[in-house]
Amino acid sequence: MDDYRGIADRIAADITGGRLRPGQRLPPQRAFARRHGIAPSTAGRVYAELVRRGLVVGEVGRGTFVRAAAPDGQPGHALVEAAGTPLVNLELNYPTAPGQAELLAPALASLLRPDALGQALRPAAAAGTPAAREAVADLLARSGPRTGPERVLFTGNGRQAIAAALASLVRPGGRVGVEPLTYPLVKEIAARLGLVLVPLATDAEGLVPESVVEAHRATPLSALYLQPTLHNPTSLTTGAGRLRQLADCFHRLGTPVVEDRIWAFLHPAGPPPLAALAPGLTHLVDSLSKRVAPGLTAGFVVAPPGRVEAVARAVRSGGWSAGAFALEAAVRWLGDGTVDRLVAAKRQDARRRQRLVAERLAGFAVRSDPAACFAWWELPAPWRADTFTAAARAHGIAVTPGTAFAVGTGRAPDAVRLGLGSVPEPRLARALATLAGVARDGAAAGTG
Repeated sequence: MDDYRGIADRIAADITGGRLRPGQRLPPQRAFARRHGIAPSTAGRVYAELVRRGLVVGEVGRGTFVRAAAPDGQPGHALVEAAGTPLVNLELNYPTAPGQAELLAPALASLLRPDALGQALRPAAAAGTPAAREAVADLLARSGPRTGPERVLFTGNGRQAIAAALASLVRPGGRVGVEPLTYPLVKEIAARLGLVLVPLATDAEGLVPESVVEAHRATPLSALYLQPTLHNPTSLTTGAGRLRQLADCFHRLGTPVVEDRIWAFLHPAGPPPLAALAPGLTHLVDSLSKRVAPGLTAGFVVAPPGRVEAVARAVRSGGWSAGAFALEAAVRWLGDGTVDRLVAAKRQDARRRQRLVAERLAGFAVRSDPAACFAWWELPAPWRADTFTAAARAHGIAVTPGTAFAVGTGRAPDAVRLGLGSVPEPRLARALATLAGVARDGAAAGTG
C-alpha cells in the first residue's frame, strides 16, 4: 500500500497541473479509499495532508473542495490570468486619500534635522512619550470621554495592540469569545498564543448578550474580542442601547473585553465606544494605519485602570513596541491637523466607493454601511465562497472568501468580502461590474 504522502503528492500534482480545478469537489473519503484500494483511515490522512498543504478546504456537511489558489497565494495553472493584466486586489483594504504623500511630507521635514533624528531613532518604551500619550488621548476624546494619558500604551501597529491586550488577559488554553465572523488575523493571533476562540451569537443589532452568558456558564470565558463599530467584514455598527446591555452583561460576569476601534474613525456619527460604558473592563485598541498610511504607523491600547503595567509587560515580552520615529511623526501629524484632513478625505472617499457598490451590485445581497471601506456580499445560489473566489481570480480580481472570517466548525458562509479602499475608483468600478457578471452567469448556469 502506498504511503499516504505519496497519494497526497499525486492529488497535489493533479491540482497544480489543472486536472483538478478550483472548486471541484473530491469524492467522499470512503469512495476515495475504495477507488485507491486503501483503508478509510489512510484516505482520511491523505485528505488531512492536502488540507495541511493548503490545497483543499473541508466544509462540514458539504465535503472537501479544491481551494481557489495555491498555498503561496499565487494562482495555479488552472487560474492563469491574461498576460499583462494586473491583479485588481480587493483583499487589501488600506484607504488612501488623494495627495496623501504631499500632506504627510511637511511634518517629517523637521524630523530630518540631525538633532531631532537622533532622538527619533532611539528605542521607544511601551508607554511611548508624554507628547504621544497626550496626542492620542486628544484623538480618542473626539468620539468619547477623554481617557487619562497615563493609560495609553503603544505598539508597532493595530494587530500588535490586539495581540498584546489578549496576551495580557488570557493564558494558553483560555477561551476568548468573539463574533462568529471576526478579523482573520485574530484567528492567527489566537493560534500563536494558544487561545481558543468561541463564536457567540449575533443578530441585526450585534452581539447577543444572552449568548455571552450561555458560553460563560458552559466554560468561563477569559476575555472577549469585539468590533462594535463598522465590524469587519459585515460593516455592522452596534447601537447605543445594545452596547449598554452588553456593558451590563460584562459587569455582571466580570469578563474583560478587547474593543477593536480601528475602523471606527470612518463613522463619526457612530455610538460612543464600549470603553466609555465599561472602562474598568475594556481594553480599547486603535491605530493610525487606516487613518494615515500602513507603512509608517503606530498602534495603541488604552488599558483599564490597574492593568496598564500588565499590558506593558505583554508589549515588551512580545517585542511589539512602537518605533520612536513613528511616534514622533504621529505627534506632528496629529498636532498640525494632517490626520484630521486625511480622515475627512477618506470618509468622503468611502462614501463614493460605497455608491459604486450600490450601483454595480444592485439586486445582489450586499451588506455594508455608507461609511465603511468594505462590503460583505452574500453570494447567489449555487455559488460557494471558494468557487466564486476562484472564478474572480480567473478574471484577475482577488476577493476574500467568507471562510477567512468564520470561527468554529459550522458551515462557512457563502459570501465574500470586498475591500474597496486600495484600488483607484475607475478600476474598482470595472472590477465590480465584472464580478456582477460572473455572479449572474454562474447563477444562471447553475454551476458554482
